[in-house]
Amino acid sequence: MNTRHDTPIPDSKMLTPELHMRDVWDARAVSELIRSKCRFGETPAFLFVGRREAALLRQHLAEAFGSESVTTLHQTYYMGLEVVEIGSDNFLFTAGRKAIRTLQDPIARRPQWRDRETEAMWQLRI
Repeated sequence: MNTRHDTPIPDSKMLTPELHMRDVWDARAVSELIRSKCRFGETPAFLFVGRREAALLRQHLAEAFGSESVTTLHQTYYMGLEVVEIGSDNFLFTAGRKAIRTLQDPIARRPQWRDRETEAMWQLRI
């Protein structure tokens, strides 16, 4: 027997913002928020921002890269999170999960070097 549970999808009215911005974009506070939500090799995947926070982020990015390079936040990544602008006035929330990729040393993946003379002494040939 199939039972159906109707659970509402969270939206900006059900969720409380995780961070409140003042008059400027606070990169340090966003960084600390992201770090606080990283655990067990996973990190948030999305940064949901309201209209006010989106404007502050655009201004912050324009100061760094120039205003002509930040016309929209569509397909923009900030601190590794995809920025999603929502229709709320004031909102900032991180959500989703993605695995953290660890850098692998290419040298560590090479086969270990062996001295042929020493190796030949320890091999048993039948």
